[in-house]
Amino acid sequence: MKRTALRWMICLMSALLVADIAVAQAETQSGEMTEEEASKLGEEFGIVVGAVDEAIRKELHLEKPQGVAVFEVIGNSRADYAGIKVRSVIKEINKQEIRNMADFGRAIKKAMEECNFTIGTYEPADPGDPVGWGVNFHFVGCKRD
Repeated sequence: MKRTALRWMICLMSALLVADIAVAQAETQSGEMTEEEASKLGEEFGIVVGAVDEAIRKELHLEKPQGVAVFEVIGNSRADYAGIKVRSVIKEINKQEIRNMADFGRAIKKAMEECNFTIGTYEPADPGDPVGWGVNFHFVGCKRD
């Protein structure tokens, strides 16, 4: 009796695992992008990023909590060579608006398949600069060896 119940539980767990894998594959194929996948793509490009939440919106004095905040730039990466800066907010990639991590992940994945692309950011001004934030466009060239 116990073996039958154990086998049934193993079969049920296997079926659930297969279903989870199928859902994940369907999401990937349909263009869904998780924050974790987007983060990994960001690191591959050369930046550590996160969603602009309400706390970041307030700290950076943004109108809306939209875009993707750059927390770190990895040295000698495509992002570093393009001049992406820490504390900037990515608002577009190749003229595609970036509102959240999913937008970022889809856009950066597509862009990195190309040799050249652009990234539009809002960047903080230098301390004491009365002008404030500025929009900057970064040209990302071919990957260097």
